[in-house]
Amino acid sequence: MTSQLDRPAPTEGSTGGLIVNGAPCTLLGIRANATALDWLRDRGLTGAKEGCAEGECGACAVLVARPDGDDRTRWTAINACLVPAASLDGQEIVTAEGLGSPTALHPTQYEMAVRGGSQCGYCTPGFVCSMAAEYYRADRVAAEIAPDEQERDHEHGPNGFDLHALSGNLCRCTGYRPIRDAAYALGHPDPADPLAERLTRPAPPPQRTHVAAPDGEFNRPATLPEALALLAEHPDAVLVAGSTDWGVEVNIRGTRAAHALAIDRLPELRTVEVDDTVIELGAALSLSEIERLLAGRVPLLAALFPQFASRLIRNGATLGGNLGTGSPIGDAPPALLALEASVVLASVAGDREVPLADYFTGYRQSVRHPGELIRAIRIPLPLAGITAFHKIAKRRFDDISSVAIAYAVDVTDGVVTRARIGLGGVAATPLRAIATEAALEGRPWDRATVQEAAAVLRREGTPLDDHRASAAYRSAMLGTSLLKLYAQPADPGRQEADA
Repeated sequence: MTSQLDRPAPTEGSTGGLIVNGAPCTLLGIRANATALDWLRDRGLTGAKEGCAEGECGACAVLVARPDGDDRTRWTAINACLVPAASLDGQEIVTAEGLGSPTALHPTQYEMAVRGGSQCGYCTPGFVCSMAAEYYRADRVAAEIAPDEQERDHEHGPNGFDLHALSGNLCRCTGYRPIRDAAYALGHPDPADPLAERLTRPAPPPQRTHVAAPDGEFNRPATLPEALALLAEHPDAVLVAGSTDWGVEVNIRGTRAAHALAIDRLPELRTVEVDDTVIELGAALSLSEIERLLAGRVPLLAALFPQFASRLIRNGATLGGNLGTGSPIGDAPPALLALEASVVLASVAGDREVPLADYFTGYRQSVRHPGELIRAIRIPLPLAGITAFHKIAKRRFDDISSVAIAYAVDVTDGVVTRARIGLGGVAATPLRAIATEAALEGRPWDRATVQEAAAVLRREGTPLDDHRASAAYRSAMLGTSLLKLYAQPADPGRQEADA
C-alpha cells in the first residue's frame, strides 16, 4: 500500500500571497521570522490572540485548508502563534472573523453564544475555530447514544463531535460544560455553506517560497533534491515542519533563524508505504495525518497519539520534528524505540538508515550530520502482540511527560519471546530499557517474572529531580508501569499465561 497526501507538485514562485477569509492578501515585505499570528493581527484580524505563545492555550487558533486525499480539502485548526507566516504562502486560511459576522453568526459562534460558552471572550475565537474544524469534518456522523451511555462518555457527542478537537483550547473563566454543550448541539453543515463546499475541491498545492529580509531568510523548496542542495549550502539552517518546537524558540526565547528551510510540504517526505516487512512514514506528515492514514494499523502509535499534546499541536507536529529536536521528553521516541524503528537520513550524498536505538548521542544531540535531514521513519513488521504507551504527567492531556514508557512484547506459549521497552524522561536521551528486556525474555509471562523485571526497570536510566517530578518518583513510576501492563485485563498475553 502506498499513500501520499498531496501529490500536486509545488508551483513556481517567490512570495506571492495567500487567501485570508476568501480575499487575496500579499506577503510582500514580510519578515522571515514573523509568525502567522503577528502577521494577521498587524492586518486588523485581532480575533486570534496570543495567550501562552507556546501552543498550549489555543487562543490563536485559525483554520488552514489542508489536503484530504487527492481531490478534497480538510479544514484543519492550527496554532497561528507557532507557524511562520511565510509558510502559508499560496495557502488558504480562515480566522474567526471569516467564519461569521455579528449579523450572520456561524453555527459554532451561535451555539457558543446562546449556550453561555463565552464570558470574557479572550479564548472564544480560538475555541470557535477549533470547533469549526470538527464541525466540517467529513466523517463526523451522528450516533444514537442512550442517555446512560452519554453519561459515561463525556468525550463524544450524539452529533459525532469528538471533544478532543478542543483539547488544545483553554478557558479560564467560563468553565467547559457550556462549551461542550455548544459543541454537542451542532448539526451538520448546509451543503450550500461556502466553507463546506470548499471541501469538495483540492487543497492549494505547496508554493515555492523565498523571503530575504533583514531578520533572516526563509525558503520553501519545491523538491527534496532542491531542499538538500539548500541544506548543503546552509548546513546550519533551521528545518521547519510543524514549527511546534521552533515556534516556541521564536516566541519565548526571541531566537531568530538566519536561514529557515520549510520541508513540511515536500512530497517526498509525505508518503506512507506499507509492504510485508516494513511501514515507512514520511517525516513531514503531521501526527494527525499519520493517525488517519494508519487507522489503528500500529496499535502502539494509536495509543500514543491521543496523549501527544493536543489536536491543535498534532495537526502540525511531525515525527521527523520530534526526533530532530532530540528532546529527552519527546513522546514519540519511546514508542518508536519499542517498535525498533529506524530513521532514514537524506543528504546530497544519498540516504543512510540508522536504527533509532543508535540515533541519540547526548542531550538534544544525534548522529545526524550537518546537511542531513530526516526523510522517513521505518517500522519493521510484524508488530508485537502486546503493546502499550504509558504517559505520566500532571494533566491527562496536553501536557509534557514526566515519564513516558512504551512496550512491545511477544508472548508464545506463556513465555516472553521478545520484549522491547522505550523510555523517555529518565535520562539525557530517550533510551531502550535493555536490562529490563533481558529480565523478561525467555521467562514465563507471570506475576513473579513481572515483579522481578519491575524492580530492574526502576533502576533504568538516570532520572533527575526537576519541577515536574523527583528522580525517586520517576523511578517508582517505571516499576508501576510494568505492573500495570501485566494487570491490564485485555492483555492477550496475560490471558494466555494464566490459562
